[in-house]
Amino acid sequence: MTIWEFFAWFFWFYIAVACIVIFVRVIFDIFRDPTLNGWMKALWVLFLVFFPFLAAFIYLIARGNSMAQRSMARARGSEVETEDYIRSVATTSSAASEIESGKKLLDSGAITPAEFDALKAKALSGTA
Repeated sequence: MTIWEFFAWFFWFYIAVACIVIFVRVIFDIFRDPTLNGWMKALWVLFLVFFPFLAAFIYLIARGNSMAQRSMARARGSEVETEDYIRSVATTSSAASEIESGKKLLDSGAITPAEFDALKAKALSGTA
């Protein structure tokens, strides 16, 4: 194998991987698109199976913009969920909020006055 044959093999391998990635992205987008009904999804998939390159190019030209918008919306939603989770985990509770939640539990009858006193002492000592 000469160096030029290696570069030719490497080039065609790259093209094959790029095509597979494009086909997978298009198929995922077809099934994630809420605006397409079941029949349209089935037609797009059949079109991709029988005419893969033509179908992928037509899909990217016709629906590429909305494909990008849906991808950005999913990324934004995921980012918001992550930030909300981090905020919920990272909030520090003060002694006053611990005592307040303990008082609510005491008023509802979930804990006894002795348990409330222990919770209050723990919160005031800072080991809660």
